[in-house]
Amino acid sequence: MADVKLENVTKIYDGKVTAVRDVNVDINDKEFVVLVGPSGCGKSTVLRMIAGLEEISLGTISIDGKVVNDVPPKDRDIAMVFQNYALYPHMSVYENLAFGLKLRKYEKKEIESRVQHAAKILGIDPYLDRKPKALSGGQRQRVALGRAIVRQPKVFLFDEPLSNLDANLRVQMRTEISRLHHQLQTTMIYVTHDQIEAMSMGDRIVVLKDGVVQQVESPLNIYHRPVNRFVAGFIGSPTMNFMSGSMDTNGKLMFHQEGSTFSIQVPPSYETRLKPLTNKTVTLGIRPEHIYARRPAGVDTISSFNARIEVVEPVGNEIFIYFSTGTGAQYVARLATDTPPAVGTDFEMLIDTSKVHFFDKETERTL
Repeated sequence: MADVKLENVTKIYDGKVTAVRDVNVDINDKEFVVLVGPSGCGKSTVLRMIAGLEEISLGTISIDGKVVNDVPPKDRDIAMVFQNYALYPHMSVYENLAFGLKLRKYEKKEIESRVQHAAKILGIDPYLDRKPKALSGGQRQRVALGRAIVRQPKVFLFDEPLSNLDANLRVQMRTEISRLHHQLQTTMIYVTHDQIEAMSMGDRIVVLKDGVVQQVESPLNIYHRPVNRFVAGFIGSPTMNFMSGSMDTNGKLMFHQEGSTFSIQVPPSYETRLKPLTNKTVTLGIRPEHIYARRPAGVDTISSFNARIEVVEPVGNEIFIYFSTGTGAQYVARLATDTPPAVGTDFEMLIDTSKVHFFDKETERTL
């Protein structure tokens, strides 16, 4: 198959609007890489430049060791699956799958073999005689995937292919695409704004913001070791809680939230890095699952604080508790269903100080 290499890739529109800036990413052969970020961050633009649908302003893109900056899309040996299924409504499923191969003058036997193989992989072989209007949304998306599979390309490109599906179908199709990757052993590059899709599907994630790559890592490394506040807040649902405060020391290094009584002892692993910031403002981050209503077994690094319960939100196997600490800002904890405090009450919450993150107030980089 093929690796994909982006070196200093930049896209500037009209000579003044920089949509993508200095993207450097190496995608290995057979790897599943997800480009994720909020709307307008440049992820689809990067994908379209790899596909050849957008010209590159600066930098180079290589596929299988060959620079493809000036290679037309049809000669890049890639297949792209779009958010819109883009199926021909007057053609059957079989004809939709075969159409691209017919344009490339493949023999009928080869077309038949490839279409049947793709249809069997995707479980759409019973529907080959149907028109797209007779298919469900999930079945149409499978046909769109099949149209890419029959090409047997070096690289698959996915541009938010599940956005038009309902929640249950999205989960199902996530699994289907991951299974396809393991089965086909092909390089895949996937664009989404949904961080759950990114976390559950990618071998590695590329997080973008304002056209700039923030971090490239495995899903769990990004989740547990974000390089800055943006990545920490974007990856994870519910999002990480952030508190602005200051450091002081009176025998122990302590973090105090501005405008409230919230304070915790800084864990030993942070002391060396944070002591130079004594009496300076920093940002503390803590994920909802590391805040508790009662002391968890085997956890020694616990600090407590008083919270006012604002909202209790049951979501089935867990409860989201929205609370405040006196500043007016709202935070969230993820608790077990057997420990729901009542709305409007003051409650002692516990925090695992070994799980906190600290960020520089000015640069927002992880300390």
